Amino acid sequence: MTKLKKGDIVGRISYGNDIIFIIDRIINLNNHAQIAILKGLTMRIKADSPIEDLEIIDKRIVKSNEKSLEDRLLTHLGKYTKRLRRLYNYGNVLHLDGDIKYSQKSVRCYKEMGINAIVKNISENRQPIVVQSLLDKYHPDILVITGHDGMIKRGTGFNDIYNYRNSAYFVKTVMAARAWENYSNNLAIFAGACQSYYEALIQAGANFASSPARILIDFIDPLIVAENIAITDRSKYVSIKSFENELRDGQKGISGIGAYGKKY
Repeated sequence: MTKLKKGDIVGRISYGNDIIFIIDRIINLNNHAQIAILKGLTMRIKADSPIEDLEIIDKRIVKSNEKSLEDRLLTHLGKYTKRLRRLYNYGNVLHLDGDIKYSQKSVRCYKEMGINAIVKNISENRQPIVVQSLLDKYHPDILVITGHDGMIKRGTGFNDIYNYRNSAYFVKTVMAARAWENYSNNLAIFAGACQSYYEALIQAGANFASSPARILIDFIDPLIVAENIAITDRSKYVSIKSFENELRDGQKGISGIGAYGKKY
């Protein structure tokens, strides 16, 4: 058996390789067993697995999945090429992302969308610590808080914050942002990733969040939320119904209370 290492692209044998992951790190246990911490290649999901339940994914399959993601991005972004030339002042975005590759893709996507965005690659556990200083520095209209997440035990513990890998950090980040600016009409917030604790995020002060049905969300879903708020006039209210058809799984993946647009 090939020795697996950080950065390898793998699937979980017991799950039929349903999701393609990147090994983020490997933990050595006292009994000489090893656990791999995994991050989704094209989904904002975080998981763990015994090392023996993992196998390397064929490069052709990896390329096919990456191409599918690229095709989805191009399909979404293609319809906005003309909009880039219009003289509008869209809302400004501050985007905190726990994944460096997604951060890099997000920069490109916002640019193609014609949205002025500052994207920072900040690990989920550090986001609550740095968010207020970044808000002080950039004064955005829209804050995106995302990265990777996932339920530790699926199908149970829906209301247990400790049953989520990163939801607690996202909740703390939202609360810190609201402490900085507690008038939700001024700062619109999206928070969450795959399978995140939706109700806790909304209660903490997010306008939109994932994931009501505790399902996977697409890489681009948080960007679509930010985009729709940014390009909507300030006199109009943006509800989830305004753009649910643009999302991977509609309101199963993302929902919220809405927000006023940020276009000047």
